[in-house]
Amino acid sequence: MRLLHTPHLRAGSVEKKREEILAYFENTSDTYESLFSNLKNDDAFYERPEPLRHPLIFYYGHTATFFINKLMLAKQLNDRVNPDFESLFAVGVDEMSWDDLNDENYHWPTVDEVRTYRQAVRQLVTDLIKTQSFTMPIDWDSPMWPILMGIEHERIHLETSSVLIRQLALEHISPQPAWRASQVHHDAPHNNLLPVDTGVVENNKHTQSEYYGWDNEYGEQREEVSAFKASQYLVSNAEFLSFVEEGGYATDKYWEEEGLAWRQYTQATHPVFWRKTDNGFRYRAMTEEMPLPLSWPADVNYHEAKAYCHWLSEKQGKPIRLPTENEWQRLRDTAGFDEALFDEGMNINLNKAASSEPVDINRHGEFYDVAGNVWQWTETPIYPFDGFRVHPLYDDFTTPTFDNKHNLIKGGSWASTGNEATCNSRYAFRRHFFQHAGFRYVESPESITVNDFDYESDTQVSQYSEFHYGDSYFGVPNFAKASAERCLSYMDGKPAGKALDLGCAVGRSAFELARRFEHVDAIDFSARFIKTAFTMQERGEIRYHLIDEGELTTFKSRKLADMGLAPYAKNVHFAQGDACNLKPQYTGYDLIFMGNLLDRVYSPRKLLKDIQERLNAGGILVIASPFTWLTEYTEREEWLGGYKESTGESLSSTDALDRVLDKCKRIDGPQDVEFVIRETKRKFQHSVSEFNIFEKHP
Repeated sequence: MRLLHTPHLRAGSVEKKREEILAYFENTSDTYESLFSNLKNDDAFYERPEPLRHPLIFYYGHTATFFINKLMLAKQLNDRVNPDFESLFAVGVDEMSWDDLNDENYHWPTVDEVRTYRQAVRQLVTDLIKTQSFTMPIDWDSPMWPILMGIEHERIHLETSSVLIRQLALEHISPQPAWRASQVHHDAPHNNLLPVDTGVVENNKHTQSEYYGWDNEYGEQREEVSAFKASQYLVSNAEFLSFVEEGGYATDKYWEEEGLAWRQYTQATHPVFWRKTDNGFRYRAMTEEMPLPLSWPADVNYHEAKAYCHWLSEKQGKPIRLPTENEWQRLRDTAGFDEALFDEGMNINLNKAASSEPVDINRHGEFYDVAGNVWQWTETPIYPFDGFRVHPLYDDFTTPTFDNKHNLIKGGSWASTGNEATCNSRYAFRRHFFQHAGFRYVESPESITVNDFDYESDTQVSQYSEFHYGDSYFGVPNFAKASAERCLSYMDGKPAGKALDLGCAVGRSAFELARRFEHVDAIDFSARFIKTAFTMQERGEIRYHLIDEGELTTFKSRKLADMGLAPYAKNVHFAQGDACNLKPQYTGYDLIFMGNLLDRVYSPRKLLKDIQERLNAGGILVIASPFTWLTEYTEREEWLGGYKESTGESLSSTDALDRVLDKCKRIDGPQDVEFVIRETKRKFQHSVSEFNIFEKHP
């Protein structure tokens, strides 16, 4: 089995590139279907081999809904294929604390229904590729970018789903010939430390680069890396077995504090893909089990790799640790990788078998497996390069992982394809996470320090953090606090069980509503905002920098306790979601507040019709909006108001609300409420939001 490479985006004619992208899409879709053919029957799709992730049926549907949701956001589609599926399968899981893994909230469709849906999406995307107007070269702003984004996204899930299948009990597996493990086995080599000279590492990928990239790859970074020594081979199962047999899992001093807590919680005594028997360890490949292949690389998480390094450092009397990201890049450069694509002479892109292979086969200079075979853990928590910015179609790809809890893995594995199999790829996972990942070690006297608390450097998130939790400006009261108080003023004598803060941004109004409500659901489309809101809830504090002028900033720290909100934080439940296509469990509310949201959604009428159904009889609906309609967010024909009708009469958004909300009656408003957003020390947005208050008919 061999997969196509990610396309070159700057060479060739439009028609040739169209053919290439279509072939790449079909190759990706076919391979994804082939992967799931390893499941023995439909029941296997509903198994959860990893408790912190959804059942496999979610991932089977997720990659198709991703195409539709991104193409809707890009305004390349006007209609959904299946709104229910595109809500149910919308948000993937990366073990974020706000992820919804409650089985009671999901009613999974049949495998045949999802398969039929995937076929419909495939035909739609195929037609779009064939007809989409675009020019060469392709960059972030190209109409083809969302399509490439969907393809590369499916290739990521090709690998992550293969890991889940690898964790699935063999009774649910029907191994397919295309996914057989390597048959190459021999004695493990003796590992050596080889020198790597001092050198400069630079990253300066730009949005006009030759190959598709995710947001974290772009920007600039430069470091002079001091000389170090690196292991010639990835750490083999034979080497790691020595650590296991010498009591490495039972010796607390080898484990970092976080790793020790993980080991004690899981009661781990060996790697997750090993199984202990009376005749020694057996090894789980993706679709089969075999005697432990001693010459293959060990598959472990960061904590296990780190503990091994402490153990080896003690045995050898040397400062042994994992490499940093830049040390790995220095190793890559030393090995002579001049091309952007990893391929020839390595176990990557499904070039060989559907598994690892011996660590002494794929030579790169004096080293082996600088890329391929298994991902390699590094000491570096993922961080943004200078000049980092999110792509407007996918603001939650990386930003939720800028939390010092996600470490970078480099080099790709046997299952890494597309963007994953490029020199510039940057992927990060929680340190207890299992991937097709192993490690090599380095000898270096330079110690690595990791912060345990990050501060927010994203400009927009910092502005909203100040808007919600910071100072008041020009005598205008805090908008989030004032909005919640205004909402609560209409609740006298009414039940206060559940409230919904839709478009909650970084969360202040939700916390304020929780003073009265037993349960507050707080939903926003932006994962960046939800991450900040959850940090405030989890830690009771957020930190951020505000721009004063140019590169000068002011550091801020805000605490829930200082606002008297700490006792109520437990009542709030944050989630990422599309306001126009909410999951069905978000219903039964006594109050719904939509703060400055309505003119930022793609279908305000659909939202208003739907939101009424989620409100209890007698419940209160508060809609606040400055009604600044922009085609950037809402197509002209979807505007609620702010235009002349065919009769020549002007239609205001205020009047339009009364027309659309047919199951509610107005009880107050319109009322004007000012708000101020600080951009810099001397520049502010001073706006007016109009509040309209409705009550649902009994």
